[in-house]
Amino acid sequence: MTNRRTAIAIACALAAAASLVGAERSAADEGGVSFWLSGSYASFAATPANPGWSSETVYYHSAASAQRGVQFSRGFGLHVGLSSPVDMVMFTPTYSFDTPILGGQFALGMTALVGKNKSTVTATLTGPGGGALSGTYSDSVLGFGDLYPAASLKWTRDDHYFMLYGTTGIPVGAYDINRLSAMGLGHWAVDGGVGYTYYNEKAGFEFSAVSGLTYNFVNPYTDYRSGVDWHLDWSLSPFVSDKMLLGAVGYVYNQLTDDRAPFPLIGNTRSRVAAIGPQLGFFFPLAGREASLTFKSYHEFDAHRRLEGWNGWVTLSIDAPETRPARRWRRL
Repeated sequence: MTNRRTAIAIACALAAAASLVGAERSAADEGGVSFWLSGSYASFAATPANPGWSSETVYYHSAASAQRGVQFSRGFGLHVGLSSPVDMVMFTPTYSFDTPILGGQFALGMTALVGKNKSTVTATLTGPGGGALSGTYSDSVLGFGDLYPAASLKWTRDDHYFMLYGTTGIPVGAYDINRLSAMGLGHWAVDGGVGYTYYNEKAGFEFSAVSGLTYNFVNPYTDYRSGVDWHLDWSLSPFVSDKMLLGAVGYVYNQLTDDRAPFPLIGNTRSRVAAIGPQLGFFFPLAGREASLTFKSYHEFDAHRRLEGWNGWVTLSIDAPETRPARRWRRL
């Protein structure tokens, strides 16, 4: 009994000290996780696809952590010193329509994912009536994530391509308020934005940028609402040959408004992070279709009230077969 009381006292002291010392470093977004997965768009983001069904399969790995002075609110707990590596596979079938809408190509898609998340904290302080932990505590979950339907509208003018997109998150993924790890957010969110691609096939040069805003709805399990987020994904890719490119990718994420919670939050809760890294892509025919295999790695910096680390992507994209003479769009 004495050891248990001592452990609880130590945990409370750790959490209280962290909340005082790091009052200006309280982490934003509930659980330190945002709806938008930065790096989702890269090369040829705004170029149209061949009409019909296409698919994209992604393996994603993220290794991210935060310093012990940074706190994350999740449920009714305050987590200090969080590490949360993620491995997941995402599959996105997309149907691109042949008939123009407002002069552009309309497409609908749905992303489903399965993966593993393991979270570790150095201390946790829960709300009234709850217990406390000292030392290191880990939890992991393996399961399906939320569903992400998306729509896009793309236009072409010479070597310039433009896009409008919208997406939402359907909260059906593995989520438990009593656990550290999750594969879902537990709440709805919507995101929309614009994209641009410059692709000069003769010069062998491509540049893409996609920017958008995320609005988060209240988490019904915790009555917590994450703030409005702004994000930018970009790529710059010269071609080494007509079947290979080697370039750079990056992203910027910035929270514009504070979170809202049913309990007092320490300081403002706006977060930000940026990243840059290399990209390597290959193009090849596959069963009468055009396919691409892409490798991307992002190394994060300038993290503020947010997890920081690196993440890697391996993406296999398979375009719909050409049904009529048309320019072939390479997609990454």
